Amino acid sequence: MQVRFETFTVHKRFPLTISRGTTAENTNIWLCLQADDIEGWGEASPFSIVQETKKDTDRIIQELKQITPILEQFHPLERQQIEKLIHQYQISSTTRAAIDMALYDWLGKRANLPLWRILGLDRQAIVPLSVTVGINTPEGAKKRVRNWLDLMDVKLIKVKLGSPEGIVADQKMLLAVKEEASDIPLMVDANGGWNLEQALQMSEWLAQQGVIYIEQPLAVGQEKDLYQLYQRSLLPIFVDESCFSSQDIPRLASSVHGINIKMMKAGGISEVLRMIDIAKACGLQVMFGCYSDSSLSNTAMSHLSPLVDYLDLDSHLNLIDDPFIGAKLEEGKLLPNDLPGLGMTRVINQCV
Repeated sequence: MQVRFETFTVHKRFPLTISRGTTAENTNIWLCLQADDIEGWGEASPFSIVQETKKDTDRIIQELKQITPILEQFHPLERQQIEKLIHQYQISSTTRAAIDMALYDWLGKRANLPLWRILGLDRQAIVPLSVTVGINTPEGAKKRVRNWLDLMDVKLIKVKLGSPEGIVADQKMLLAVKEEASDIPLMVDANGGWNLEQALQMSEWLAQQGVIYIEQPLAVGQEKDLYQLYQRSLLPIFVDESCFSSQDIPRLASSVHGINIKMMKAGGISEVLRMIDIAKACGLQVMFGCYSDSSLSNTAMSHLSPLVDYLDLDSHLNLIDDPFIGAKLEEGKLLPNDLPGLGMTRVINQCV
């Protein structure tokens, strides 16, 4: 098969601030695999859990240059061999995600079926999206809620907390969002911005505010404190940054209620499916999340969405220059279409 790729930069309509910093743009990679006159598309969206502004687009490009001559020896149907190979070369999860995504897109186009059909899934089982409100002043948070309400039929709101200004600032912001969207359920994501004492205090207070769950309350490296929080928290605890792949789930299963799976962390659709199965076998709930992904990655995840409990796939909705068109918003839900593969189109429909 032939392998081609190019970079593209996406810009956020509203910069997103979390506990680790603010992002306003991201340079991603569009990957095309071609064989038998069929193209499969994938995306690599660089991310960091240490410093949000530090991106590794160049590293992904170098990895793709390294692996391309080897990939070209295979056919897209040889997915098991390809997966084994890219693990042997210790390719990053973002690069693996782009390759695996493209292989599934190619497969669906070869079968002339959308991926959700190939997997035998039910689009009617897809739950509504949550939309994200980043760390802000109370008035800024209210304005962001209004922006979302003008854009779509909002069913759920995820509020980013863990402000560097402390939990009093978090509380003021949460109350502002609640005031502006009094009839919309809220979830909270601290992105590791609290210590154990703060997380316990906030779990009690957030429960009083009717919040549904808390995501990643403690920083990566503090997983030893999760069990104590799990035992004492009045709200379900989900982890994101602490859970990259299926290998992480068993050690976390007794200390959390659920996990956040992201395409770029997991390393592709194959691993996402494994993570879902293992999480459910451990009695955990599952949500899907995203980084600065375009609609290409979020559409790929939408095909698997009937399998999960919560969906936070809103990054492409905050882009002013998303080059792709895929899953459609309907009544607050992100629904994959009936086109073959991932069902993606673009202004330029061929790799250049």
